[in-house]
Amino acid sequence: MNIMIENADCLEYLTGESLWSKKIATGKRFATTPEAMVAAQQAQIGKFNIVGYIAETKQFINLNHGRGRG
Repeated sequence: MNIMIENADCLEYLTGESLWSKKIATGKRFATTPEAMVAAQQAQIGKFNIVGYIAETKQFINLNHGRGRG
């Protein structure tokens, strides 16, 4: 499972370059949910979701949510 940060307003994924992309393949992957939470809370974004993505079945699992510094 890939753990990623999703912008809750526009459903885009945070990339390794701190940009947003609609393409799931370009999203930055985190090793753990807490690691993704810390990164998201420090980012210049509003509402976010921490999602798990299972590539084989193309399924998303909401793991957590919150608000960043944006």
